[in-house]
Amino acid sequence: MAFRVIPVPAGGAEDVVVATDGPDEGAVFTGTEDGAIQRISPDGRRVDQVADTGGRPLGIELLPDRRLLVCDARRGLLVVDPADGTVESLVADVDGRPMRFCNNAAVAADGTVYFSDTSTVYGIDAWRSEMVEVTRTGRLLRRSAAGAVEVLLDGLAFANGVALAGDESFVAVAETAARTVVRHWLTGAAAGTCDYLVPDLPGYPDNIARGSDGLIWVTIASPRDPLVERLQRGPMWLRRSVTRIPQRLQPGPKRTIRVQAYDDGGALVRDLRVDAGPDAPYHMVTGVREHDGRVWMGSLHEAAVAVWED
Repeated sequence: MAFRVIPVPAGGAEDVVVATDGPDEGAVFTGTEDGAIQRISPDGRRVDQVADTGGRPLGIELLPDRRLLVCDARRGLLVVDPADGTVESLVADVDGRPMRFCNNAAVAADGTVYFSDTSTVYGIDAWRSEMVEVTRTGRLLRRSAAGAVEVLLDGLAFANGVALAGDESFVAVAETAARTVVRHWLTGAAAGTCDYLVPDLPGYPDNIARGSDGLIWVTIASPRDPLVERLQRGPMWLRRSVTRIPQRLQPGPKRTIRVQAYDDGGALVRDLRVDAGPDAPYHMVTGVREHDGRVWMGSLHEAAVAVWED
């Protein structure tokens, strides 16, 4: 497969989604750190800003009416219309408290939205502190089509990517700090219980998404770091001390490009990777979307999206 990088006008193109019908069919949408929502033409030759959330867009999904569901780390759950740039707030607070770190979502056939709030302690600007301190205040939330919001799971270690089973029998949520993908059963005899879709990933997952191939694609933003995991097990005073030293001295993501795909039983089906050196054109994949054989990727740190294609 060929690997191609497509620049966008601002940094932090964290997630990607591909329009499946309508006038934008085949176009790729992403959100950047300046608040912009960008539309990339199917051939990658044209990039247009279609909206501005006024915050920091992260996870991005399609709604049945062709609008975009955007998880904005600063503003909560939003709906963005790429046709006219309008932005509507769906969820800004939960139980009367503003969300700190809205991150990723999945949309069910009946309009129910499952979405993650990474932490109730730290926002996106302090994601490294959440990663090392592991406050376990991450949550998986559910918004019904009627607008009712409830906490489905709490106590998660850096709640991140969200995806539904093909038959919507479970919802999966990635725990970045724990290197797992938790599976919460929605139907059947196991309804209301949890287990793991993937209990031990080879690195730290970010966004996850169901592809057109029926698989759940998982980003591996950085490989497992023994130093980080020793710190995570240490006393809280030590963890907090580490996150207060200059960032250049803190443990950081390694320069790699990696995504994996799992079936609904948790079996690894695909593993795409590039060991990216210091001169590599891309790194730290945080968003992934397989569509018609192409694998699109976003990155929290890059002013670009990337694609693996035949």
